[in-house]
Amino acid sequence: MINFLKDLIYKEERAEKSPSDYSNSTKRVQIATCALFIEVANSDDEFSDDEKKLIFDLMKNQYHLSEEEMYELMDLSHEQIQESVSLYEFTEIINKNFDSTEKYSVLKNLWRLILIDGKLDKHEEYFVRKISNNLHLEHKDLIAAKMEVKKEMGFE
Repeated sequence: MINFLKDLIYKEERAEKSPSDYSNSTKRVQIATCALFIEVANSDDEFSDDEKKLIFDLMKNQYHLSEEEMYELMDLSHEQIQESVSLYEFTEIINKNFDSTEKYSVLKNLWRLILIDGKLDKHEEYFVRKISNNLHLEHKDLIAAKMEVKKEMGFE
């Protein structure tokens, strides 16, 4: 009986924290975007300090967040990742709130995360392709974003 009550309370708490249930659409977008960044950074099973710092800086600058707000956002994003079933939950929120230019910017930031360590892991590339498809971006956008970021980072 006690386990049943714990499960019930836990499920209610998780439901309350679902990104689609946040009343503030900006917060939902922030969580979804940050979660995608974290998922890509984790896709090679190495979430480096450089990747964490880049996510922190990208999100902080894009949304003009304080350090305290950023720590909260990172925590909320990690929670949502643990509770999510797929990347679609996050890309759906972005699709509803971003235009194609903003989605392309997200894609470029994903490539920045992937390439920050100077190497391209097959799992990272798979994730960014999947996210790009979920964001309804064309393959040429995926390649163009990758090439722009590689040039920006001095890889070409």
